[in-house]
Amino acid sequence: MSMVQSPIRRVLREYRWPLVLTYSLFALEMLGSLARPYFLGAAVDGLLVRDFRGLWYLVGAHLSWLIVGTIRHTYDTRTFSSVYTSFVTRLFDRPFDSMDVSRRSAYSTLSRELVEFLQYDLVYVIEAAYNVIGSLIILLFYDRVTVLICLGALIPVGLLSVVYGRRTARLNVQKHDELEKQVNIIATNDPVVIRAHYDRLRTWQVKLSNQEAWNFGFNEFLVLFVLAGSLLASTVFSGAMLKAGVLIALYNYVLRFTTGLDTIPYTIQRLAALRDILRRVNRVDRETLSLPR
Repeated sequence: MSMVQSPIRRVLREYRWPLVLTYSLFALEMLGSLARPYFLGAAVDGLLVRDFRGLWYLVGAHLSWLIVGTIRHTYDTRTFSSVYTSFVTRLFDRPFDSMDVSRRSAYSTLSRELVEFLQYDLVYVIEAAYNVIGSLIILLFYDRVTVLICLGALIPVGLLSVVYGRRTARLNVQKHDELEKQVNIIATNDPVVIRAHYDRLRTWQVKLSNQEAWNFGFNEFLVLFVLAGSLLASTVFSGAMLKAGVLIALYNYVLRFTTGLDTIPYTIQRLAALRDILRRVNRVDRETLSLPR
């Protein structure tokens, strides 16, 4: 994918090892989080027969997750604040026409969105991938019919996400086009023009929110289907007598899977916004390179 160009690529290359460490810590944190429902179920089954080993395993898993998560949260703020500072200073360390201040101001805001994507949204996407893929793998050891139900829900979510992504891409372009004009519009000191500008920004934001709301409703309907279907399949229809701990673990993994499903439309929307942000930042980079120092 050629979306990421200079100066973005140069900044990411400069901070590649801090970023690798940050995401590696997060991957370990997610492994610990993914293991907790299993240890919770084992602890419940053990305590019912006065066996405390499962409880100690649960405590150990939770403490490991807590330690890694604390280190990661402490470290990633330093990393991403440095990335943002380096990126913006490189972007503005170029000659530019004083009449282009509005666009530059917009790019500063978009740059913040780009770094926030790396710090928050990308982590959110990775967490969703752990929840979806990891939960499906673990559920294979509990009940395969439940896995089939979960896989069936991925098909309509995927199809809807394609449509959603196209619509949000168009709306993000219109929103960012308007944002580029903001400083110049404010400089007019005309209340009517300024009000119209913010009304247009509000319109794009409302349209994006409406798209998100429709996707939320559809996804939550699928979540209800997956939760009800998987619990029925693993208990009533299977005829098996599951231990309490196994049922708790199974429910938790199904819940994690459905949480990951909820993330797919959000991920599509954020990727659509990211593509437009990168396109604009790359454009200003090409334009400023052509100007004399």
